[in-house]
Amino acid sequence: MANKALFHYQNGSVVSNRHVFGRPRSSAASQRKQISMPLLCGMMLFCLGMLSLFTGQMASNLDRYSQRFMKQSLFNLDENNRGPIDIWKSEYAKYFYGCSVRSATFPDAISEQSSNGYLLIAASGGLNQQRTGISDAVVVARILNATLVVPELDHNSYWKDDSDFVNIFDVDWFISYLAKDVTVVKRVPDKFMRSMEKPPYTMRVPRKSAPEYYLDQVLPILKRRHVLQLTKFDYRLANNIDEDLQKLRCRANFHALRFTEPIQALGQKLVMKMRQMANHFMAVHLRLEPDMLAFSGCYIGGGDKERYELREIRKRWETLPDIDAVGERRRGKCPLTPHEVGLMLRALGFENDTYIYVASGEIYGGEETLEPLKDLFPNFYTKEILANDDLKPFLPFSSCLAAIDYIVCDESDVFVTNNNGNMAKILAGRRRYMGHKRTIRPNARRLSPLLMERDQMDWDTFAQKVKAVQRRFMGEPDEMRAGRGEFHEYPYSCICEKPASDIIAAGNNGGGDGDHHQSQQFKENEGLRKRSNEEEEPVLGAKEDKDVFPD
Repeated sequence: MANKALFHYQNGSVVSNRHVFGRPRSSAASQRKQISMPLLCGMMLFCLGMLSLFTGQMASNLDRYSQRFMKQSLFNLDENNRGPIDIWKSEYAKYFYGCSVRSATFPDAISEQSSNGYLLIAASGGLNQQRTGISDAVVVARILNATLVVPELDHNSYWKDDSDFVNIFDVDWFISYLAKDVTVVKRVPDKFMRSMEKPPYTMRVPRKSAPEYYLDQVLPILKRRHVLQLTKFDYRLANNIDEDLQKLRCRANFHALRFTEPIQALGQKLVMKMRQMANHFMAVHLRLEPDMLAFSGCYIGGGDKERYELREIRKRWETLPDIDAVGERRRGKCPLTPHEVGLMLRALGFENDTYIYVASGEIYGGEETLEPLKDLFPNFYTKEILANDDLKPFLPFSSCLAAIDYIVCDESDVFVTNNNGNMAKILAGRRRYMGHKRTIRPNARRLSPLLMERDQMDWDTFAQKVKAVQRRFMGEPDEMRAGRGEFHEYPYSCICEKPASDIIAAGNNGGGDGDHHQSQQFKENEGLRKRSNEEEEPVLGAKEDKDVFPD
């Protein structure tokens, strides 16, 4: 299987070594002139010398050539040659692993005393939206050669959560893990603050700003004022930046941001309970809060009562235009209802004895809205069902509750979402990085019309059509494309191919699919432990942000 993968080409045919490395014989060969013996001996000696010189290089290049052919195979698979998809795991995940180790040419962090000043960050939105902002803030601090102050979380958004960074994330781990990349401190020193003639300068940068913007527009202010705060910091850094900085983004997101021990312990306890009940389980993330539905202009079939309630909620946003709810759903602009999610999953092949963990906030319509999903999958669990009294200390804090759901969704065998919000994107990216664990997101543009017309066809036809439209929305490695979507969802710079020699050896020895990834993660974790032990201790030219519902 591994040998086949090395030389599989776009059309599914096998390319032999003769076609790859061989050359056609010239017709001039039959017309060779006689060569004198001294000249022949000289040519032979020259060839032997060159062979000795290049043997090592040829051997080292062979693996690179093989990887190139494998990459062409995996990323240009002919749809017609693909067999049925394993709904629990990707067949091709074993060829890839997450890689974000800093390169040898990436300089160490500037010290606090030598930096250009202190960078304060005010994150924005819910937990996962803030997570993207924190990861980007680490990179921006690196670009500016600034000392990063532990980011301030959003207390004023829709979620109304008073939690600070230290209540959600392990702050000491965050500082020590990033020590070689960016200097992070818990606060600006009091002595320094007292010596300032003016309070910290506050500004908001445009969304998706390039590194050049920070160097041209932000750095001069930082150098002049020494302490600078960037507000509403979410998605303020461009997607496409230098590869070393992209890998730093991954280190910050996938490694440095670790939840506090109480959150981590409860999350893992819920995972263990799900594992005790079933060998495999699925996590389903549902976003169907009343505010989110009203903001999006969507409608889930609750009649005049629903239309009136959502219309009243929608009045909170004065700038929102009138929207055709049915048209929005047909165009795939609305989240799937719990019933529609259940139908999609049954059509894909998940049986009704599948164990599912549902992660959600308030669901519009409550139990009545969830009932059809429970009928399709009776083994239905939530954090409230599994945690019992253990959940009480976290109930007043929406970010803590979201973190617990994040852990269970991350550890699940299959992750499914009914939306394309921040949690869905962040988890999709993390699961790709951690070994391309099966992640299903609806192809809403094609699936929504199909769901609206499901009564016009029999079940087998419906299931066949669902499988067809979901073909490239199942979390397969070949869905990754440089520059596609948000980097946090498609962390292409941090996904590496296994060397061809490793794949061949694993195939010959019967090695497990995850051996290389586990080895890589072990090396990275060893680096983390060593690093931890060593390091104890008004808008500038921006347009107004569009209305964005917080996630």
